Amino acid sequence: MSERATSDICVVVPTIREYECVRAYVENAREHGFDTSRLRFVLVTEEFCETGQMREMLSELGVEGEVFDGPRREEWYAEQGVEGYEHVVPAASHAETSFGLLYMWANPRFRYGVFIDDDTLPGEVDFFGRHLSNLAFEGTVESVGSDEQWVNVLYQAADEHGLYPRGYPYSAMDERVETGTTQIARGDIVVSQGLWTNVPDLDAVRILMDGDLQGQAQTRTEADQFERDFVVEPGNYLTVCSMNLAFRREVIPAFYQLPMDDNEWSVGRFDDIWSGVFLKRACDLLGRRIYTGGPLCEHNKAPRSTFDDLHNEVAGLELNEHVWRLVDDAAADADSYETTYRGMADALCSADADAYRNGDFFHHVGAYMHDWLDCLAELERTPAVADD
Repeated sequence: MSERATSDICVVVPTIREYECVRAYVENAREHGFDTSRLRFVLVTEEFCETGQMREMLSELGVEGEVFDGPRREEWYAEQGVEGYEHVVPAASHAETSFGLLYMWANPRFRYGVFIDDDTLPGEVDFFGRHLSNLAFEGTVESVGSDEQWVNVLYQAADEHGLYPRGYPYSAMDERVETGTTQIARGDIVVSQGLWTNVPDLDAVRILMDGDLQGQAQTRTEADQFERDFVVEPGNYLTVCSMNLAFRREVIPAFYQLPMDDNEWSVGRFDDIWSGVFLKRACDLLGRRIYTGGPLCEHNKAPRSTFDDLHNEVAGLELNEHVWRLVDDAAADADSYETTYRGMADALCSADADAYRNGDFFHHVGAYMHDWLDCLAELERTPAVADD
């Protein structure tokens, strides 16, 4: 399929099952008059999946795209001359969304990226158009903070449902929420995080507390529980979920989806959570903002054992309580996403591993963060290889 010069949005879909969701997002774009020639889909998958059918689907839809299973990713690394950095993207892990970031970085025409999980569907609004509108936002918007330095992205209906999203520290619960307004200049918004109806994005402990053994939740979220878009105050953190997310190219150096699942400590399920913590710290230092709210997606998480998710999360639960504190003072004099990220990587590399259960994982992540930046630098030195 030939490349279109107008494609400036890279849509990254990690998938091993429900790749047909792409049809719904393309249909949504066309229904709302969004120019689909701006979109190039990158499906990140595995060799045991239906890669041929995925390519046929993209062709049938008449959209640009490529399917990257393990062997195809290996070919891409070789084409770009970065074979030595294959390890930064773990296979068969949600964190392989990082491959989409590398793909974007190697192709300078992409001004924006979009992450979409394959168990989601778009709502009724213009999905891509709304995300781009958020990234171009200027004006007054609600600003939220708390006395715990953490904002629950579900705060607007928290008194009704009592939910906290996956990755929200347990030590920051029962916070006192403070809201106001703030003025946003054009260009200040670098990430647009869309939230989700139906199955909330919860961790396994909270799912069990909600009485669900099938990895979902008895309590569901509805569109009317998200009345207002908002930004989170500088100095405060929030959970960033990559199932429905758009971002500017510039953030990629500080947006690595951390190496999870395939490690000796069995830490998993915090790839997008920790990447969001690090990116929020970078944004605070650089005067940029993360915009949260619409467009909503419908999250249709498939039933699975809650205890399987718990097994994948428990090794990192204590680390998640402390990782944000380790980077909160890091790189205070940084002047770019790259230097900010190096400062945070150094903070993890120098953390007292003996102070935490599985504390050596902090050193592992810090080392991989440095490798991530080195890989991006190598890609910048390598002429982009044209897409097929």
